[in-house]
Amino acid sequence: MRPGGAGVGHTGRVHDTAPGRDQRLLLLSVWISAGFAAVSSVWGILAGSSMIVFDGVYSFVSVGLSAVAVITLRFSRRGADERFPWGREAAEPLVVVLKAGTLGALSLYAAVVGVLDIVRGGHDVELGWAVVYAALATVVALVVGVVLRRGSGPDERGRAGSGLVRAEAAEWLGDALLSGLVLIGFLVALVLEANDRTDLAAYVDPGMVVLGSLVFLRVPVQLIVSGIREVLSMAPPADVLEDIRARVRDVGDRFGFDEPVVRAAKVGSRMDVEVDYVLGDDARTVTVADCDAVRQEVHDRLAEVGYERSVVVTFTGDRRWAQ
Repeated sequence: MRPGGAGVGHTGRVHDTAPGRDQRLLLLSVWISAGFAAVSSVWGILAGSSMIVFDGVYSFVSVGLSAVAVITLRFSRRGADERFPWGREAAEPLVVVLKAGTLGALSLYAAVVGVLDIVRGGHDVELGWAVVYAALATVVALVVGVVLRRGSGPDERGRAGSGLVRAEAAEWLGDALLSGLVLIGFLVALVLEANDRTDLAAYVDPGMVVLGSLVFLRVPVQLIVSGIREVLSMAPPADVLEDIRARVRDVGDRFGFDEPVVRAAKVGSRMDVEVDYVLGDDARTVTVADCDAVRQEVHDRLAEVGYERSVVVTFTGDRRWAQ
């Protein structure tokens, strides 16, 4: 309870996540990334394509970062203790920022290398093999991205998945977009070669490295912004915050409270919520048992939002202690 508040404070932590599901999805991403890293690196060298080699290097880096995500997920699921009294979920957005920053830096480096390659006059590529690879990469990345995206949503009990899995899904879907652009580029190069314009076709591969790297930067930037918001304990998305406030207001209306003050922040897979109820003249809550009944109802209503929850519910007769 806030200093000076008239009432009883309570903090409750509820663990409602499905770590087994999240870990399986992250491990799926790790193994598929590892396979792609090996295949694309060799394929890119044989085809003479900088774009495919870049995809392989990107996958190698992603494997390491995904392994870190698995370790982080296990760490965050160990729950609160004396060293981490509020839980360990803040590690999740930290790792999201680390992963996104590393992949963003790699994309910028690839863009610079592509520009230098264009300045040198480009290079020839075995376009037949390149087209096959781009088509295969597009399909696999899209399928994995969709599987991870669906798996990161609420389960059958309404429990939200980890932000690490959502970040992984965003990376795969971004890679699918990149691979689709690469496929189009290689098909354009095939058309140019068929029309005896091998001079122009030589610029397609490095041009795609530059374009693809810059296009893909959008995903890491979005992940960095969302991760930093959680590290700084900023409010959740507007629709989630309004849903929480509506549920809290409904409970308050039933017990005759004035408009409550609600604060919420999403940190990894945990939602921190503080509710300050102002007891007006019509309030029907006067005993500790009454207060506990209100807290129980708030917990029950917020359970429908998903996420692990750390909830504080306080009561006061003076609104200034709720501000």
